[in-house]
Amino acid sequence: MNHVLIIGAGGVANVVVHKCAEDKNTFHKITLASRTLAKCDAIAAAVKAKHGVTIDTRQIDADDVPALTRLLEELRPQLVLNIALPYQDLHIMDACLAAGINYLDTANYEPPEEAKFEYKWQWAYDGRYRARGIMALLGSGFDPGVTNVFTAYIKKHLLDEIHELDIIDANAGDHGLPFATNFNPEINIREITADARHWENGAWQTTPALSHKRVFDFPQIGEKNIYMMYHEELESLVKHFPEIKTARFWMTFSDNYLNHLKVLENVGMTSIEPVMYEGREIIPIQFLKAVLPDPASLGPRTKGKTCIGCVAKGKKDGKDKTVYIYNICDHEEAYKETGSQAISYTTGVPAMIGAKMMLKNTWRAAGVRNMEQFDPDPFLEELAAYGLPWEVKEL
Repeated sequence: MNHVLIIGAGGVANVVVHKCAEDKNTFHKITLASRTLAKCDAIAAAVKAKHGVTIDTRQIDADDVPALTRLLEELRPQLVLNIALPYQDLHIMDACLAAGINYLDTANYEPPEEAKFEYKWQWAYDGRYRARGIMALLGSGFDPGVTNVFTAYIKKHLLDEIHELDIIDANAGDHGLPFATNFNPEINIREITADARHWENGAWQTTPALSHKRVFDFPQIGEKNIYMMYHEELESLVKHFPEIKTARFWMTFSDNYLNHLKVLENVGMTSIEPVMYEGREIIPIQFLKAVLPDPASLGPRTKGKTCIGCVAKGKKDGKDKTVYIYNICDHEEAYKETGSQAISYTTGVPAMIGAKMMLKNTWRAAGVRNMEQFDPDPFLEELAAYGLPWEVKEL
């Protein structure tokens, strides 16, 4: 019997539970755990009403490794889906290692005290996971995740050599609020305000945040400003596809969003350094997170679409060729189906598909693995079947 434990109870976890419940032939038993049991119970009630599937719920602090290990030893799931915060990745990996349980997440580890996300901390678990005979699949979201699989598909089917890779992420959704983030505000703002990094001729190049801007014409959305920033999938992709000479990540931001962000940055509200307030330390960005709208609350008011994909330049049969592979997701359709908007939907569906690849042994290897290390075809077939169809264009 395939039993999965899903940790987290935000908008993405809501999508993951809905999509797992939709595939009863693969996910025979689902347990949902979080620090806040009431959130788990609310998701479980919604899934029961929609799919008729009973979700077991538990309360757990994912940072408490001994307690989480005991829960894993009690439940003995085949797989843990970590849909919690990236700060908690290593604690959950530790518990999975101790209990001998397979692991999956959607975003790589980021230390709380430093705005720096790298794979080195999680890759360091490879030998121990191999010795235990268990697997950890890293970054099974959209970006990272589907974009990694898109790149593997390009190399398998579309280009003999990839020379340039641009991952381009557009959220053309409108929630009607002056300023809000579509996923965890703390993670979102830390990513955007960090220095940009891109791969160029065998080395990382660092430039100031949001200093490189272009215009890109997105299908069904139109022209949008895109800004270069750093995203973790670049690190694994240039490792596993060493032929890539240039790799960049781009994201859209409205002028309104950037103006608000600049003001908040100027007054110190995006800082991760502690400050004293009324006799105790607080982290400014955590206070800002507390006063901003909860991303999960944006679902019913967000309209528009997302478009995320990869533009790759290289050689095919000795000739220059440029291809574009992408997905378009509608915020209102995603909310109608799962009660979460498209940002959560595009992360949650691939998490479920990655889990299915592992449970079916379609993707299986002991140790710590990234998405692009496996055959892209079965994953992309399932992705389209469960709500995220994709298209390929030659540019």
